[in-house]
Order: sequence, then C-alpha cells, then structure tokens
Amino acid sequence: MNIAGVKWLPGHFGPQEQSRLLELVRAAVRQAPLFQPVMPRSGKPLSVRMTNMGRLGWLSDRAGYRYQQTHPVTGNPWPEMPQMLLELWHEVSGYAHPPEACLVNFYEASARMGLHQDRDEEDLEAPVVSVSLGDTAVFRIGGLERKSPTSSIRLQSGDVVVMGGDSRLCFHGIDRVVPGTSALLKDGGRINLTLRRVTRP
Repeated sequence: MNIAGVKWLPGHFGPQEQSRLLELVRAAVRQAPLFQPVMPRSGKPLSVRMTNMGRLGWLSDRAGYRYQQTHPVTGNPWPEMPQMLLELWHEVSGYAHPPEACLVNFYEASARMGLHQDRDEEDLEAPVVSVSLGDTAVFRIGGLERKSPTSSIRLQSGDVVVMGGDSRLCFHGIDRVVPGTSALLKDGGRINLTLRRVTRP
C-alpha cells in the first residue's frame, strides 16, 4: 500500500496469537457486553456491534461521538487493555505514549463501515493501530477529503494496519466482509480491534 503514513503488516499475528487475542476479547465482552451504537441525531443503528477496552471507550449515540470512562449500558469501567495489545502498540506505533482506548467492533457477514475519519481524539499526532480477526474484510482508504480517490486491500485474520503521519486523517472504511474466509470465529464474522491515544500527553 503506497499511501504515506500507512503501514500494512499482513499476518502479523499467527494462528496461536489470534486465538489468544480472541480469548482476551471474549473475556472483555463478558465484562463489557457488545452494544449497538447509533448515529447522532437520526438514531439510525450502525451495522456493527461494539464495546471497548482501556481507560477510555468510544461510543456513538444521539448525543454525538465521544469518549467516556464507562460502558453506556452497565455503567461500569471498561475492561483493562490486554498486554498483548500494549506490546503491539509499542512495537508498531512509533509513538512514545500508550494507547488509552481499544475499540472492539464486531462485523456480521452483512455489516460494513462507510468512509469516515477518526478525528474525535485530542491527540492527532498519535497513529491509529488496528488488528483484524476472523473473516477477511475489504478495507477502503482514500485521502483527506471524502471525494478523494480510494484504493482497497483485503485484510485477513492477523493483519495489522497502522495509520499515522499524513494518513492519520484519511477517509477509510469497510466495504464488505467475505464470509467463510476464516475459521477463527465459530459462527463467522470479523472482529476489528482499534487502538487509539485520545488525550494529549
């Protein structure tokens, strides 16, 4: 991928590491169940279900996009971020300060994510690091304007993508999930883990 600031690391996590990450995610979901985010104002449900790990969690509801310290349904703090993900950040981010949020998005076969920018964070100097688990996803990325030309890659289970530098605010999204491309999740689907630094150090 020849977009400045984007690093695509295919197969960064092998099968055993993927299984371990899945166990850690399942443990977090037991503590902080998946919920259905909705669009601000319209209240239209997003096609993904989500939860968070770390000190802060991102959510979307009628009040808008924001980070907060507690689960919107249970009112409890988010689960701790697994050490495996902190180590990944240290290894690939090139950023001195730790992530504060890990978004956990679950995509069923029909789910998608329209082109968007990740810009709800105070600290836009820090990259966004994402991990794919489960079925392959067609990932689309463009430029700093929604109408910019785009390119796409197929993200497989275990792949890692880092968006930093000039690519930090590039529009990106998931066109579709390709069913039956991974046996990691018993019933299929895809999990995306997105590590973010939210506040300025």
